[in-house]
Amino acid sequence: MTVMHKLHGLAMAGVVALSAGAAQAEPVEFEFWYGLTGDLSERIQEMCQTFNGSQDQFKAVCTSQGTYDAAVQNAIAAFRANKQPTVLQVFDAGTADLMLSGAFVPARELMEKAGYDVNWDDYFPGIADYYATSKGELYSFPFNSSTAVLYWNKDAFQKAGLSEAPKTYEEVETAARALKEAGYACPYAYDVDPWQFMEQFSAVHDLPIATQNNGYDGLDAELVVNQTRFVDHVAFFKRMTDEGLFQLKEMGQARLQSFMNNECMMMQSSIADHGTVGKTMPDGVAWDVAMVPVWEGTERKNSLVGGASLWALAGNSPEQYEGAAAFFAFLAKPEQAEWWSTVTGYIPVTNSGYEYMMDKGFYDEAPYKGREIAIESLTYTPPTANSRGIRLGGFIQIRKELRDALTGIMAGTTEVQPGLDQAVERGNAILRRFEKTYAGKQLP
Repeated sequence: MTVMHKLHGLAMAGVVALSAGAAQAEPVEFEFWYGLTGDLSERIQEMCQTFNGSQDQFKAVCTSQGTYDAAVQNAIAAFRANKQPTVLQVFDAGTADLMLSGAFVPARELMEKAGYDVNWDDYFPGIADYYATSKGELYSFPFNSSTAVLYWNKDAFQKAGLSEAPKTYEEVETAARALKEAGYACPYAYDVDPWQFMEQFSAVHDLPIATQNNGYDGLDAELVVNQTRFVDHVAFFKRMTDEGLFQLKEMGQARLQSFMNNECMMMQSSIADHGTVGKTMPDGVAWDVAMVPVWEGTERKNSLVGGASLWALAGNSPEQYEGAAAFFAFLAKPEQAEWWSTVTGYIPVTNSGYEYMMDKGFYDEAPYKGREIAIESLTYTPPTANSRGIRLGGFIQIRKELRDALTGIMAGTTEVQPGLDQAVERGNAILRRFEKTYAGKQLP
């Protein structure tokens, strides 16, 4: 039984009707559970305090659950006691599970019944399509959004006789060899996190990850990453690793730390790390970001969004839903988008937020310059069937199978094709269990 199937069984039948509530002497409290920690958790707490101070009708009680997985698991337990939060942060990989659970109030319904007129077309398609139904309706609100970019050390490149970031993987190899020749032991650091290693690669190269348009068209989808150019891409990384030009940095934040410590000169990572790199990189070291490379001859497509969206869970009171709607409207303000991007490194999710920041010269300021590359990457083309997102059930577990296989390949415990074949076989078994769990149902 999947995580969200449990939610389906625990959710109250039907959706609680929303209505305008009478004015309260005390603010109506509603809970917001999220899966971020550390500095990001502190920023969310600050955001909640600002919302609470901006009006006196509602009070958001915002609580970190530690991780994305824990936030979902704790929500399941809370449903059993009828104490589920009103708002839950769910990361991208859990979208299909949530959609089929029935344990939520759709975003459009929530806002309309609370009296808000939302311009849904304002959301960037490259972000909205990941969280939208096949008809384009958003069920949740994009929140902390990012995409992958290439980080590169400009000082090291200059010493190696290079002046620009590589645009192709052929140029990545050339740069890595020049950096090695210039005395840099680690030209390129990477890990095999499927989100940035496989999913971003497949999107920008317009390659399928699964049949049925990456799962959007049916629960009978099957993984195909062992049949696309991704196989050659993995083989390239294995060869570069064996030659000592690339280094696998798998433990915790090892990849990020190696770049910030001026140890490795290139890495692919989330744009959300931009602020952390800026704070941590040694003073005086010049660095920058660029769109992730593609193989020569590729007609580049938009990259995939990462991060999470906010869902209004079923089984709460009409007054709490009014509070949630007010909270979502607050988060959608351009001024709030600017603040969120300033303190975290995440990108605005709407055209209006992005234009507001552009008009103020946000991306011209040194600490934030380069973050616009993520917007350019996400909006590089209109999303295709392969670059709009992934709608696969049990995708959290599938990612783990793929990561384990890729780690084994890079470590030399298995060959490239057999390793990917085995991961796909295990991943497809997860998909078949998910399909059986939701037999007779269709993705919206």
